[in-house]
Amino acid sequence: MANSPSGESLIDRVVRVLDTFSAELTVQTAAEIGRRAGLPSATAHRIVDDLIAAGLLERDEDHRVRLGLRLWELALRGSTALRLRQAALPHMERIQSTVGQHTQLAVLERDEALFLERLSAPAAGANITRVAGRLPLHASSSGLVLLAHADLATRERVLAGPLRALSPDTVTDPARLRGLLAEIRRAGEVVAPGTVAGVSTGVAIPLRDAGRVVAALSVVLPREHAVDGALLALRTAAGGIEAALRSSGTIGG
Repeated sequence: MANSPSGESLIDRVVRVLDTFSAELTVQTAAEIGRRAGLPSATAHRIVDDLIAAGLLERDEDHRVRLGLRLWELALRGSTALRLRQAALPHMERIQSTVGQHTQLAVLERDEALFLERLSAPAAGANITRVAGRLPLHASSSGLVLLAHADLATRERVLAGPLRALSPDTVTDPARLRGLLAEIRRAGEVVAPGTVAGVSTGVAIPLRDAGRVVAALSVVLPREHAVDGALLALRTAAGGIEAALRSSGTIGG
């Protein structure tokens, strides 16, 4: 794979181009992509043209560029995330019918909580999570569950910081966070009021496949709501999801 004068591979440059897209920035010009990716204009235009030819990007009638459907198609082929989402979704719908707020599924990805699915009622309270969106591991109930059950190297890397506060209640002290993670492992759940938004409480539990934690299942409630019903719904759903995963084979197996 040809390298740039800086030693960066073509794959690295392609990833930088794709990384310029986000939930908030879905359409941009090739020139804007080049600036955001930190690439020379000619290089950016060449990579964008090649990705459009391959169907990984698409260009509209105004010559603006968006992610292509083929990228979505390739991502779903054999995806462990798709299998996990398919196993979880019927049970998430049952949680949602009980809780009537937000029900979420997240996995650990590159030291962040990546959200695979979110179900929300029309009149539900505040929640900044998006499908395919990310949050810091220390700053959401899902992330805290994932971090608590991550390998030691990942936990230590995250605890080393920086630990950014999303709200006044986000735990950013490493010693306090270390204690919280130990308690989550002991209790098998977390109730995290205000860690993302002051008006909300996140409640999350782990999902296991072949004994290994592979995801976090959570609900987001208005802060004043009781959490007992949500915890019961989460535990019931987790049992059903884990049974579905057992019947379909181990994730990553």
